[in-house]
Amino acid sequence: MASPFDTEDALALAGRLADAARAAALPHFRALSAVDGKTGGNRAGFDPVTAADRNAETAIRDILKTERPEDGIIGEEFGESASRSGWTWLLDPVDGTRAFVAGLPVWTTLIALCDETGAPVIGVIDQPVLGERYLGWPGGAALETAEGRIPIYVSDCADLREATIATTDPFIFTPSEQGAWTHLRHTARITRYGLDAYSYARLAAGTVDLVAEAGLAPWDTAALIPVVRGAGGLACDWRGNPAKPGGQLVCASSEGVLEQALISLRRSAL
Repeated sequence: MASPFDTEDALALAGRLADAARAAALPHFRALSAVDGKTGGNRAGFDPVTAADRNAETAIRDILKTERPEDGIIGEEFGESASRSGWTWLLDPVDGTRAFVAGLPVWTTLIALCDETGAPVIGVIDQPVLGERYLGWPGGAALETAEGRIPIYVSDCADLREATIATTDPFIFTPSEQGAWTHLRHTARITRYGLDAYSYARLAAGTVDLVAEAGLAPWDTAALIPVVRGAGGLACDWRGNPAKPGGQLVCASSEGVLEQALISLRRSAL
């Protein structure tokens, strides 16, 4: 059984981790001297990695090693260390590295705290350039800025035909997934691209109504689920089962929007 971890304590620690990642990453934004590429199973081909990615994850890990040495860590850049407490932190220090490299202010830092079952309990989506931090926990979500913290809620949109939907890049879908997305795009009122995890933050804040993506790693999604659910939204896989970190993910503002989307998405579910 996981050792006790108070929600407010967890949120406070996650905030300090996000602060450290901001300080490490921001000096490199629009000031990069080098961009490396990783190889592997990434669907999008060239997978950039920068000093910002590495420095931000290192900054987070340094704090956790001091304050929560028994907790596990799974990070995109430096792999996994096993948990001895029952708690594990999933880290994506710069989600949207392509946007970061392009100088676009839609990249984020993702921080999630998962329990012994692997379920994400606390989520942080931090956008340093805009000074926006989206927090999610069981039963609530908030947007934190320099002005303070305010509760956030998903929209009341209940019809896909009235919805604003998003995915980061439809060209990384498989042909079958592209077919499902094309149906959603033709049905929805507005479609936007290229936002990475920021689209889920805006879904939680009520300005986007559905996000669907595939081929995701656990650190891509773990922080998103508590934020969306805490704001009253829904998060599941493309079959309609409760979302787990990684794979195919769809998040929606309402049962009405989700059920209409799943008519198409289920045909391409893995």
